[in-house]
Amino acid sequence: MNKKKIFNDPIYGFITIPSDLIFDIIEHPYFQRLRRIRQLGLTDLIYPGALHTRFHHALGAMHLMGLAMNTLKSKGHDISDKECEAAQIAILLHDIGHGPFSHVLEHTLLNNTSHEKISNLIISELNKEFKGALDLTEKIFKNTYPRKFLHQLVSSQLDIDRLDYLKRDCFFTGVSEGTIGADRIIKMLEIHKDQLVVEEKGIYSIENFLTARRLMYWQVYLHKTTVSAEKMMIQIVRRAKYLAQQGEKVFASEPLSIFLQNDIGYNDFVKNKKYLKAFLAMDDFDIWASIKSWAHHKDYILSTLCKSLLERKLFKIKLSGKNFDKKEIEILKKELYRKSPEKLLDLSYFLVTGTITNAAYVAQGDKINILMKNGNIVDVASASDLPNIKAISKIVKKHYLCWPKSLYLY
Repeated sequence: MNKKKIFNDPIYGFITIPSDLIFDIIEHPYFQRLRRIRQLGLTDLIYPGALHTRFHHALGAMHLMGLAMNTLKSKGHDISDKECEAAQIAILLHDIGHGPFSHVLEHTLLNNTSHEKISNLIISELNKEFKGALDLTEKIFKNTYPRKFLHQLVSSQLDIDRLDYLKRDCFFTGVSEGTIGADRIIKMLEIHKDQLVVEEKGIYSIENFLTARRLMYWQVYLHKTTVSAEKMMIQIVRRAKYLAQQGEKVFASEPLSIFLQNDIGYNDFVKNKKYLKAFLAMDDFDIWASIKSWAHHKDYILSTLCKSLLERKLFKIKLSGKNFDKKEIEILKKELYRKSPEKLLDLSYFLVTGTITNAAYVAQGDKINILMKNGNIVDVASASDLPNIKAISKIVKKHYLCWPKSLYLY
């Protein structure tokens, strides 16, 4: 069988699968599941074109990793074919642990378990299935391989993941402010003492990258209507879990039922493989099928939330740089309660508060380092002559308050 296949990608054009092993991984059901998980969750309710999937993103990231490997080798660095392949597999599988709607339900369906932890478990399972062929990939992914730059290309503040998702999300949402020069950034990559750095002449491309990332967060990832839709989805699943665990009959696919009836966390995945198997059988369609059914459920809270989301009657949302006044919240609670047809309504599902943060660049820990012409290594925030890079280094926090515009809808 010919495994040297080519994908036609809207961002990069033709993408070639570089090895038989990578072809077999892409063909695996665990990876094919990513076709059914949206990259941007519910963002298509705001930007209708945002329908691309984790599958698209993973292939694009694999392609960029190949370009990065070629760039570094062309600069005289000794990187073996096995290291190149392992790095490409690591970035290909970096999102394999995402569940339905990506980040939206990460801490609702699961009990305090990040997708990175699940990705680790899945890569380990795939490594067993491929009889140790992913040993080096596991080491790179877990940052236990001595050549640290390989892990930094997979996960850091200037990793291949971010280079692809900014270009891809910018393209599919139509938000041109997120445009970055990924090709130029890759050409400017260097290795210094086994650490990833950027040549000094690439500093303005990094500045553009950080600025674009900050803008994409406010305009796309943390767009207030996106936040509103996501909070509604979270309340829907939260209510369905509550009802299921109270013994109520709640329609769900077999794998989704497991996660509704149980509070499953990382240790449960480790102890019992059936939970990982069930997780890998779920995707966005499990949730949407259930929401369509729950819209007719006898529980007023669940049915109202589901009908509202299906018909895009989203929560009103208010953002503020400071905490909301408690009196304002109490007045809103009384108004919602007065309007509610169900006077025993649990308002925690309809009045949602919290915070969102935008950290385009964190100047502590894993920094983006610039290799100056004199050989010095300098953090990009210090090397840049633009004051906005220092400003971007500050984490911006906003408080949100969500509530339905009316409970008379149904």
